[in-house]
Amino acid sequence: MLANKKYSVSFFKILLALGFGYFFWLMLTITLEYIPLQPDVSFLMIKQTEVEQRPEYLTFFYTHVYTSIFVLLSGFLAITRKDFGIPNFHRTTGKVYILLLLIFSAPSGIYMGIFANGGFYAKISFVILGCLWWFSTLKAYQYARKRNFIFHKQWMWRSLALTLSAVTLRMWKVIIVYVFHPNPMDVYQIIAWLGWIPNILLIEYLITKKHL
Repeated sequence: MLANKKYSVSFFKILLALGFGYFFWLMLTITLEYIPLQPDVSFLMIKQTEVEQRPEYLTFFYTHVYTSIFVLLSGFLAITRKDFGIPNFHRTTGKVYILLLLIFSAPSGIYMGIFANGGFYAKISFVILGCLWWFSTLKAYQYARKRNFIFHKQWMWRSLALTLSAVTLRMWKVIIVYVFHPNPMDVYQIIAWLGWIPNILLIEYLITKKHL
């Protein structure tokens, strides 16, 4: 029985690592589309109003894109709690995750949310997402400083659930477009909420059930 349980846990960890590797590669390919810096490629093609009328927009955009990929990677490495033979590996990756997110990724994401596609409700969702992302990460940091590692872990999982909205948002977009063929702007209104609410509800359920 115990052996079967250990096998199931190991198998789940392997699937988790493979799944993360696949989606991280997808996110990396999206990030690389913006190297070198060009104001008229990929997503920026539909943001030319902001690009032309708001000189700061590209700075916030590139800040968000370039730092978020490292936030995604460092967050995953931090929760594995493997040191890989490197002293203080968990602490170091956690610090990278928290500092990049609090100073760069979340603030720039909130700014971009103000100008999100999809109208008022999509903008509200992305701004709320950015604020919750920043707040949950701050709480994780504060509890780590207090050495309350139970609450630190719980808030880190909340933060990571919101980090993964970058992945789940795109998954929902593919599904919705393939199944329903909606108007492009309607898609943004839907995935703006679907990208992160199911994630955080799942994490809250797992925390309540003491699985995390």
